[in-house]
Amino acid sequence: MNQDVELNDSMPDKEARNWAMASHLSPLAGYFFPIPFCSLLGPLIIWLIKKDESAFISDQAKEAMNFQLTITIAYLISLALIFVLIGFFLIGVVAIYALVMIIIAAIKASEGEHYRYPYCIRFIK
Repeated sequence: MNQDVELNDSMPDKEARNWAMASHLSPLAGYFFPIPFCSLLGPLIIWLIKKDESAFISDQAKEAMNFQLTITIAYLISLALIFVLIGFFLIGVVAIYALVMIIIAAIKASEGEHYRYPYCIRFIK
């Protein structure tokens, strides 16, 4: 399949939905392994391996990568704002927001929905 493939309205098969769900859930490993950009590795690996098999997997893995890039930027801004004390509060807000949105996206992907994160910069088209 080509990356420019049109997203169709048919329901993706169970395997595609599971891979899409995994692409959203894999960044949670970043909460347990404090490796820089660890949260990007899961969606990136899934996208590289499965992008030609399913447009749905490709779309959802790119969406997960875009969200993780956006969250990384939000964390960096929060870290910079620690010097004016508001950063301590913002880091907590960003972490809770990211966790909730990841869970919602995983549920929607498992249902076969082309989920779009709100407040997400789309770096990868």
